[in-house]
Amino acid sequence: MTSFTLPGFDLASFVRATLDEDLGVGLPGGGHDVTAESVIPADARFSGVMDSRDPIVVAGLPIAAAFFRLLDPEMEIDILAEEGAQVPAGSEIMRLSGNARAMLTAERSALNTVQHLSGIATMTRDYVRAMGAAKAKLLDTRKTIPGLRHLEKYATRMGGAQNHRMGLWDAAMIKDNHVLVAGDVGEAVRRARDAGVKDIICEVDRLDQIEPALQAGASHLLLDNMNPETLREAVATVARRAATEASGGITLATIGAIAASGVDYVSVGRLTQSAPAADIGLDFTPL
Repeated sequence: MTSFTLPGFDLASFVRATLDEDLGVGLPGGGHDVTAESVIPADARFSGVMDSRDPIVVAGLPIAAAFFRLLDPEMEIDILAEEGAQVPAGSEIMRLSGNARAMLTAERSALNTVQHLSGIATMTRDYVRAMGAAKAKLLDTRKTIPGLRHLEKYATRMGGAQNHRMGLWDAAMIKDNHVLVAGDVGEAVRRARDAGVKDIICEVDRLDQIEPALQAGASHLLLDNMNPETLREAVATVARRAATEASGGITLATIGAIAASGVDYVSVGRLTQSAPAADIGLDFTPL
């Protein structure tokens, strides 16, 4: 395996489960690569080059290496680009040589991972650049593919964003449905505060909700679907008493003006929810 680690993420289990899914482990007739085994001699060797077909921000190469090394522990792998690096189209990002069957069996799992994570990192970098000179920080969200949250949030960091809360456990986020049950914004925040929650994020979609949320103890206000003018008014009302975050329907075309409103953060769900896969290929040559 590799030395790549993320808190809460089990690389070995992820790699094994992903390969098992592709191999059909546990299914009738499954558990092997029928094409590689029938076409490629067991002792055949390949060299390979992974390259970017478009300009990308790189993310996930150590994970890709782990797929190959699981099937061929002796495989020689050279990672040619740092995580988070911006590389031009045509850049070689990994070279490898080893058992041909192992390479072919691991190829799709490795490429899927790097294409997905680099796609997220690349889109994230585009959003960071579109924010211009504003001091606001870009945040991701919990809109992630089930089972891939740690990897997808890692990819947004490689693109230049900061992580919002990782899950339901590390901060309270009071949204409209919580308010509906509690009765009003202030009561919802008070309940979280009285329960001993330290970090309380409260969504507000009207300016008149700001003061009740702050008085009740909110530490972070999520300003939902507000235009730049309303955001500026909201920031002035908060007056640094809590962190401010713009959220909701933000695009590359609108994020510059939103970030310039004076908010501390801008969160964008599409970073993990809608990023297209990066165009990355892997070509083999028999040795």
